[in-house]
Amino acid sequence: MKNIEGGFSIVQDILNKTEEELSKIKPIHIIIAGKTGVGKSTLINQVFREKLAETGIGKPVTKHIRHIQKKGVPISLYDTRGLELDPIVQNQIKKEITDLLNKQKQTKEKIDCVYYCIQSNSGRIEQTEIDFIEELSKQVPIIIVLTQYFGPSAEELKQFIEQLNLSIVAVVPVMAKDFQIDKNYTVSQFGLKQLIDVTLQIIPEESKEAFINAQQADIDKKIKAARSWANRYILTIFGVGFIPIPFSDASILIPMQVTLIAHITAIFGFSIDKSKLLSIVSAVGGTGGATMLGKNIVSNALKFIPGAGTLVGGLIGGTTAAIITSALAMSYIEVLGKLAQAEANGKEIDLKNIEKLMNQNFKQYLKRNKGKSQSVEEVVALNKEKGGSSFSKPLKKINAKIQQLRNKRHSN
Repeated sequence: MKNIEGGFSIVQDILNKTEEELSKIKPIHIIIAGKTGVGKSTLINQVFREKLAETGIGKPVTKHIRHIQKKGVPISLYDTRGLELDPIVQNQIKKEITDLLNKQKQTKEKIDCVYYCIQSNSGRIEQTEIDFIEELSKQVPIIIVLTQYFGPSAEELKQFIEQLNLSIVAVVPVMAKDFQIDKNYTVSQFGLKQLIDVTLQIIPEESKEAFINAQQADIDKKIKAARSWANRYILTIFGVGFIPIPFSDASILIPMQVTLIAHITAIFGFSIDKSKLLSIVSAVGGTGGATMLGKNIVSNALKFIPGAGTLVGGLIGGTTAAIITSALAMSYIEVLGKLAQAEANGKEIDLKNIEKLMNQNFKQYLKRNKGKSQSVEEVVALNKEKGGSSFSKPLKKINAKIQQLRNKRHSN
């Protein structure tokens, strides 16, 4: 029981730190405009996690605008309704949207972009919509999303809109979910990743972290962002003269590992409970109470690193600690990628499989680095992904904190 309680204590520290990291993320704000029945709810639920467009989520902010927001998902969506109604109502809705943009322009809730949805097979865009899009484009970036996109009429509509040369960012054709036309033919889902790419190009840098967290349509974006952050973290921590520590004090690594795992979890932004997290971290660290991560991970990892046998009872240097921490980070990212994809598909991964996957990834990573890394910079270079997203502020040097923890252990 003692070991299990110790394990859950570390897990709770990670969960608490994850909540802290999530609280720092500035939410992104998007308006989803378009007529009723064009597939806005389907689009929302397929692009973003947590089924944001489900009944009961959201509240009216005006007569025709609903604010959709859910705890733990750093995004505010504003869904418009009734644009297909008579001209008087249309004018009311347009005024409500314009007032919302003006009201939030100078606040933290400033609208970052607009998805203007048009059902592709309607085959037309009304002049009132064209005028409204042009008017909105003066205040906020607009992406026209052509929903349920298939067939000649959809392609004709896309070409027609593009020829209008509107002041928009892009026209993105989308099939949000697989669509069965008849028993012999199904149009597969497409276009969501393109919508993610276009959105990331136009939103402010400070909103990108929130968007990557909230979206579930492109798990590779989460993986790339997490690897990019982890590489910077490792280089910052171990590349600034990491103080060698005795093997017996390897649990000093715990604060770094907790921060590492918590921030990666925050980047992925999906719900992970204690049992899953315990399975993941215990796969490489056991459940040995306070030393579950630091000392046990070092002990399990040293046999994969050249010359590490001489370290037992001796000192752990910066490069060795960087290899071990990097292995923890990259294998954890791989596991979260699998979990995130399963969640997006409405599936579950068995706890035993989670533990097995983490253990295998950790060992494989260490073996790949065996004999390759001569410096902390090379450890990072081995994992660096070109074009990785960069949106976190550089971490402060924490050697002083490490020394403080070390001194505290010895004094006790």
